[in-house]
Amino acid sequence: MGCMAPTEQLLGGAVLEAWQRLLRANCVFLRELDAEMRARHGMTVSDYDVLVQLRDAADGSLKMSELSRRTLLTRSGMTRLVQGLEQDGYVERRACDSDARVSYAVLTEAGHEHLAAARATHHAGIRRVFADHFTEDEAQQLTELLGRIPGVVGGTDSGCCGAPE
Repeated sequence: MGCMAPTEQLLGGAVLEAWQRLLRANCVFLRELDAEMRARHGMTVSDYDVLVQLRDAADGSLKMSELSRRTLLTRSGMTRLVQGLEQDGYVERRACDSDARVSYAVLTEAGHEHLAAARATHHAGIRRVFADHFTEDEAQQLTELLGRIPGVVGGTDSGCCGAPE
């Protein structure tokens, strides 16, 4: 029976433990931040992420498909999320003049204000669940290590999953 090809080898040891801890940490971070954002601002971390993406877009708007890609949500998930933000008055949807199949999500003034109000809470939550557990040097080392993963640095998906800005 011979050796397994490298791509067929099972993970173990420190690599498997690091992977499991990274996944657990992400779940803990998002659960904590989401609960706090819901309680204090009536929004989820995903809502916050969408508002940040729209705020940072050139004209405060993005195609729904682009917004979906940047936040790593499915198109149907993005549609539901934007519908809720639209009902709250934080986002408007506009049709594309040149292509009826395309619609844009546009940040409203109320959305800007809601995002600004939630920002301090979100940053304080990140500090509490993440930053307070590392020295500056450790955070720098973690930044460098995670930056080795393809797509983590310089990608257009950098705003996903609760990134503060």
